[in-house]
Amino acid sequence: MTKKDPVLFRPWKELKDLQNRRLKYFISSQLYPFSPYYRQLFDKNRVKPSGIKTVEDLKVLPFSSKKTILDLMEGDPAKGSLALCLQPNEGLIKKFLPKAELAKLLFLKISKGEEGLKSALEKEYRPIFLTATAGTTNTPISFLYTSYDLENLKIYGKRLIEVIGIEPKNAAVNIFPYAPHLAFWQTFFGGVAAGVFILSTGGGKTLGTEGNIRSILKVKPQFLIGVPSYVYHLLKAAREQNLNLSFLNRVALGAGRVPQGFKMKICQLLNEMGASDVKVFGTYGFTESRAAWAECPTALDVSSGYHTYPDKEVFEIIDPETGEVKGEGEDGEIVYSNIDARGSCVLRFRTGDLVRGGIAYSPCPHCGRTVPRISSDIVRASNVKSLRLSKIKGSLVNLNELEHILDDAEEIDEWQIEIAKKDNDPYEVDELMLYVSLRREGVDKEEFSRRLNDEVLSAAEISFNKINFITRQEIQKRIEIESAVKAKKIVDRRPAG
Repeated sequence: MTKKDPVLFRPWKELKDLQNRRLKYFISSQLYPFSPYYRQLFDKNRVKPSGIKTVEDLKVLPFSSKKTILDLMEGDPAKGSLALCLQPNEGLIKKFLPKAELAKLLFLKISKGEEGLKSALEKEYRPIFLTATAGTTNTPISFLYTSYDLENLKIYGKRLIEVIGIEPKNAAVNIFPYAPHLAFWQTFFGGVAAGVFILSTGGGKTLGTEGNIRSILKVKPQFLIGVPSYVYHLLKAAREQNLNLSFLNRVALGAGRVPQGFKMKICQLLNEMGASDVKVFGTYGFTESRAAWAECPTALDVSSGYHTYPDKEVFEIIDPETGEVKGEGEDGEIVYSNIDARGSCVLRFRTGDLVRGGIAYSPCPHCGRTVPRISSDIVRASNVKSLRLSKIKGSLVNLNELEHILDDAEEIDEWQIEIAKKDNDPYEVDELMLYVSLRREGVDKEEFSRRLNDEVLSAAEISFNKINFITRQEIQKRIEIESAVKAKKIVDRRPAG
């Protein structure tokens, strides 16, 4: 059995004290001295880094966001990416590093020489790796890693693997797409750190669905790891071939929301191929954090929440309108801060992810870990769209509510929501279209459409202008299941501006 990381089981008071110490050191001795962007931000807002001693003190600082990063990149993307990187030089090191650390560097210089000191500093601070946002809605943004950050990525991956229960005796197949994408590399480095055999196939874009199925049959993994939409697509293809996948009963899903109804669909597919005691885990991560977090094993209709790493990061939940920090268990927007990083670092970064149920600080009732847990009921703020559904005015529509309904519907195989202008006229009203393939034949489409629109109307106070029933092949082409990093489930085809 894998030895569990003891940090994640320490009493919360101890973890909180550790978190505050790490935060204080990181801001005063790393972020403020060496980050061009954050040093300017502190000075502009007349905030002294020495005044940030606890997580609660962070509220005096303004937020950053994807817009912040895009503004930095404007005109020179490479320079913009580097603006968030820690960039020490001899003068800054002498001015800001604590005396004890300066003494260590002096000893290193004496014992290893100038080149030895330079090599050590480069290992800690020089970027050598990157992952990037998928760029589905904006310009892709790169986040840079030093050797120090890659070691952290291994720690995060090992912890994630421990949380979901993969042990060295198990095997796993990673079907995240091969790309500079956090999910793929977090899984890869996690396997390396945990000493677990993980075959990384590169997903549908690299091997294709048949190649991935052959890989699974050859390795016979207990665990399958990938994007929800592609995992579902692959398992359906395997079931159509009447394959025996009785060895596979653990599925970890990332880079997409994983509602209860979707977990049930994955479970049903595996049950039909001989698997029993199926567990489906959601994971959560984003490029700017350079980390991912997982649910621990529970019944399919229960979520433990995502287990975080308080010795490495700070999460806040804020009111998305006022910026006020919310209390335990309250809804709001997720805000993230690094407290043990080099390379690209963010502080009070607004993720644009809205969470119902916020953060829990009590020990996990399922695995006993004492770390803060983020509720798994997370949706994208960008899926709240302004739609002009009449000639009078526009209204905000939460497409996340629709996504939840569609994923949970038993009859639905795959779907795509399309927003367009009526008759392709830019001055006309907006239309909400649904393209859907059904899981089985014989469904009364008229009755199903009426029932679905009634549910949608009740949840979101709108309904689809038209529900288009198309074949599985057509829907797979529309959502780009084999080629895109993430399936294109919601597309806005309205003219820009």
